[in-house]
Amino acid sequence: MPYPEFMVTPMRKDLTEVGFRELKTPEDVDLEFQDSQDTLLLVVNSVCGCAAANARPAVKKAIQNDKRPVRLTTVFAGMELDAVTRAREFMLPYPPSSPCIALFKGRNLVHILERHHIEGRSAELIADNLVGAFDQHCS
Repeated sequence: MPYPEFMVTPMRKDLTEVGFRELKTPEDVDLEFQDSQDTLLLVVNSVCGCAAANARPAVKKAIQNDKRPVRLTTVFAGMELDAVTRAREFMLPYPPSSPCIALFKGRNLVHILERHHIEGRSAELIADNLVGAFDQHCS
């Protein structure tokens, strides 16, 4: 059962207001990965406390880096279930994780931070990890 929309709207805006595109259907997800060689950051957003305290602030800080993904996207765990399921197919063999931050080059997953990499770590440490991945994989 999805969360009430009023509850997740501020959490959605936390990313969309800084340029993330929400993927709400499996077709939206497929379009992002179709015939692209660009770098893409996919954030599996979540209502959990570690998303608010660590993941979203880290992502917002990391995208300030000179090198960053061309496309910024997000799906919301517990909301658009079909879109989240489709997005997670691109992250296989990693198990479902919320929150989660995945960097792709084309359709290839090149870096992932699962919940256990996020929980208990500061936003600064997570952002530093992402910046290192951006510096390595983004132009």
